[in-house]
Amino acid sequence: MAQSDFLYPENPRRRQEVSRLHQQLLDCLSDSFQATNKLIGVLNTHLGCRLDFIEMKRHGTIKENCDIIIQAIMKIQKELQMVDEALKDKLEPTLYRKLQDIKERETEKIAIVQKVISVILGEATSAASAVAVKLVGSNVTSGIINKLVTVLTQIGASLLGSIGVAVLGLGIDMIFRAILGAVEKTQLQAAIKSYEKHLVEFKSASEKYHHAITEVTNTVKRK
Repeated sequence: MAQSDFLYPENPRRRQEVSRLHQQLLDCLSDSFQATNKLIGVLNTHLGCRLDFIEMKRHGTIKENCDIIIQAIMKIQKELQMVDEALKDKLEPTLYRKLQDIKERETEKIAIVQKVISVILGEATSAASAVAVKLVGSNVTSGIINKLVTVLTQIGASLLGSIGVAVLGLGIDMIFRAILGAVEKTQLQAAIKSYEKHLVEFKSASEKYHHAITEVTNTVKRK
């Protein structure tokens, strides 16, 4: 037991809690990197995008890694916006409005996009229309992506942002010292509460994001 544990008997429990929260954060970050790369692969293959895959910065901070995902998503959104604008330009207004209608069947939306997707992309795969509908014609998917960006931004700006990702693979004592080095000792409890608060939001947003991307990749496999 560390000497400070005699003065602060809650420290051993806090060490365990910090380690657990760190690992959960790492898992969510890792899942978000993987899901984003899956989405990039789909876009490059089926919508003719030229997006770079992303990689977790193992010796970077939590904020730096959050920013990597945010920047990748912003580039993805830019590509999707271009596809959306092309669809709006090529389709009749009534047909384009059907793409935005949540009551319209997905099969009908795919049939609409199929009419013009080859003109837009020059050469389109059989799954291109389905991918476009899933990502461009779905307010649900865009809402999920925007929510993840919001949560990542909040985490990066919080007390957690300056903590290094590399400490996640270290022992409990080393993790605890790393956090004490990143925040004032008086802020430690606030940092733990910040972890708990942001993890609830991050886990929810990450799971929904991962599920949405899985739906897109499954659609591609079915085609």
